[in-house]
Amino acid sequence: MKASELRDKDQAALAKELKELLKAQFSLRMQIGTQQLNNTSQLKKVRRDIARVKTVINSKGAQ
Repeated sequence: MKASELRDKDQAALAKELKELLKAQFSLRMQIGTQQLNNTSQLKKVRRDIARVKTVINSKGAQ
């Protein structure tokens, strides 16, 4: 997901996206705990996507 795609969304859509990403992160952490996750780089990608969404939300709030 790119930041330019996120900037086009409104606050409600960004909040929904953030909620989904946090659920995905929780799911991946549980998979790591039970040793079911083979591709651990997915966790890094989700963390960075969460940071992107939070950054866009904060920048829109400052305007």
